[in-house]
Amino acid sequence: MPRSVLSRCARLTQQVPLESARSTKHGVHRGMSSVTIPPPACMLRPLEAPFRYLFGPGPSNVPPRVLAAGGRPIIGHMHSEMFGIMNDIKKGIQYAFQTSNNMTLAMSGSGHTAMECAVFNIVEPGESVLVAINGIWGERVAEIAERMAFYILQALAKHKPVLFFLTHGESSSGLVHPVDGVGDICHKYNCLLLVDSVASLGAAPLLMDQQNIDILYTGSQKALNAPPGTAPISFSERACHKMFNRKTKPVSYLLDMTHLSNYWGNDGKPQRIYHHTGPVSGFFALRESLAILAETGLENSWKHHTEVAEYLWKGLEDLGLKLFIKDKDLRLPSVTTIAIPEGYNWKELLAYIMKHHQIEFTGGLGPSVGMVLRIGLMGYNCNKANAAMALAALEDALKQCRKSKA
Repeated sequence: MPRSVLSRCARLTQQVPLESARSTKHGVHRGMSSVTIPPPACMLRPLEAPFRYLFGPGPSNVPPRVLAAGGRPIIGHMHSEMFGIMNDIKKGIQYAFQTSNNMTLAMSGSGHTAMECAVFNIVEPGESVLVAINGIWGERVAEIAERMAFYILQALAKHKPVLFFLTHGESSSGLVHPVDGVGDICHKYNCLLLVDSVASLGAAPLLMDQQNIDILYTGSQKALNAPPGTAPISFSERACHKMFNRKTKPVSYLLDMTHLSNYWGNDGKPQRIYHHTGPVSGFFALRESLAILAETGLENSWKHHTEVAEYLWKGLEDLGLKLFIKDKDLRLPSVTTIAIPEGYNWKELLAYIMKHHQIEFTGGLGPSVGMVLRIGLMGYNCNKANAAMALAALEDALKQCRKSKA
């Protein structure tokens, strides 16, 4: 830079205080601070977060290995190394989902984000969506599950939906829903099958390609044991044909798969173009959690979750408690629902267990509120020692909390 320019810059900087002082005499306070809100006292203190045993329906405790991966130094979201990590994640999801779908990726957001991505990209104005509500039936769930195929056939023929939504692992009721044959029925009526596996992936058997699932998604924070904030999703060829031959654009730019497919290197183009800044640390953690699942093996993971769940179920029954889902084959291994014991205030039980044992259980969700307690043992938390700890805490609460006479 020429010396003359540098000299002029220096003179200008020296004049700033003088000009500011002059302006204040005429009531102009340009040189004074415009900050009127002081720093909040809470932000001047160190971050504090207690340790809790997260034995609810999620999120679950995160393994040190995954925490360490998420704490690695940040790299650019468009760096070639980041693309390599995203490629690893894609392969890890394909293994976890048991699919060879090219259109496989992880959403920047929770499982809800993945659900909206599926619906926004598949469904156009004027089209119908069929939803199976299977979360709250308790004792009747076995009979309803047997009749479900008939109900689906009737509804598909009547409403002619483009998309049928089914939750594989319904955490509000503790139900794992049978999926075999549902995809075949949907395809017979030119309908796509969308499955939510947020609460079940890695804990209960699910085979995307073999079971003819068109769109499958999950969340990072349950049996996968990564922090919340990323959501694996995969689209079949059939789903891609519907998605990329729309007459209208999806309502969300952020969730538009035309752009996301490029960001994840799935559109066959030689260059990835900036779409949004992905959660780099979240992707690090997700990659590590998928690596742990690959090292463990899917079948071993399914078996382990079932064994620990059965240990927990027996212990609950030994305490005289009733399991909400009577049919053992329809129970979700990762989240167990217990009928609230008669005479107890479920909120008092949960508060006692949190206060005295630092363990999180939860009550019901939606229509199951006031009906069940929920215990989740998944991924890193899924072991018999934690199950025994949960049982001991619940037994203690049942002894110490007052039971009403009614």
